[in-house]
Amino acid sequence: MHACGHDAHATIGLGVLDRVLDSDFAGTFTLIFQPAEETISGGKSIAESGVLDDVDFFLAPHIGLDHPSGEVVAGIDDFLAVRQFEATFRGESAHAGARPEDGDNAVEAMAAAVQNLYAIPRNSAGGTRVNTGRVGGGTASNIVPESAFIEGEVRGETTELMEYMWDRAESVLDGAATMHDCAVDIERLGDAPSAHSDAALVAVVDRVAQNTDGVGSVLEDDSLGGSEDATYLMQRVQNRGGDAAYIGVGTDHPGGHHTPTFDVQERDIAVGIDLLAGVITELTGDGGSIVSSER
Repeated sequence: MHACGHDAHATIGLGVLDRVLDSDFAGTFTLIFQPAEETISGGKSIAESGVLDDVDFFLAPHIGLDHPSGEVVAGIDDFLAVRQFEATFRGESAHAGARPEDGDNAVEAMAAAVQNLYAIPRNSAGGTRVNTGRVGGGTASNIVPESAFIEGEVRGETTELMEYMWDRAESVLDGAATMHDCAVDIERLGDAPSAHSDAALVAVVDRVAQNTDGVGSVLEDDSLGGSEDATYLMQRVQNRGGDAAYIGVGTDHPGGHHTPTFDVQERDIAVGIDLLAGVITELTGDGGSIVSSER
């Protein structure tokens, strides 16, 4: 079950676009509906497309994030860098009763890998994560399984820490396969770096939020506690001299993100529109280039 607020983000984006069209805005406004965010595979391609290369200010809003209705986070930080992967183990099948010694058990290799992925040492430089979210293999109880797989991910408080986890994970996967006379194919799937919101832009969002109807409290910053490939977009703008901020718009959702009971309060969509339109007005009163990224 996937439910995270992307429909609300799209609605906010269209609402902001209407405001820009109805104003005397004199700059360049680009609205991005970021694809494939949940598989961490859309942000990088957009960043590398060049669409952001003339952008001065980049705004990436997200609704909810466990903040209540009426609360705005002007700048979210502490993104965990992430890399997702799939490892496919290949062994040799055999009759589990008559000739088990003729087989090379791919499920054993997979199980050894799962156990030892979680045994990767922590790092004194910061927080790390590993998860084997989906595993499987084999065909029948009386056959030594010739194939098995792991779909997993590693994360780090910084991109460097994520790379540390990835290097260790590759060693674990290779070692588990070797231990059980199997082969393993390791495929890197989506990934995303860490990022930060720029203080100068956060200050503008904070100031506008203080005067936005429906906003009762404003936090200058907060930690995301997860990963997000809008970080590719943020870094692209920042590396070319622009500023970026990841903004939280609170909503009283009955369930957490990615649960069947997740929902948003529709009034908070209006708050998001008013907030972003206000920030754009303040930033580009004399013309400029701004992007709003809705996911």
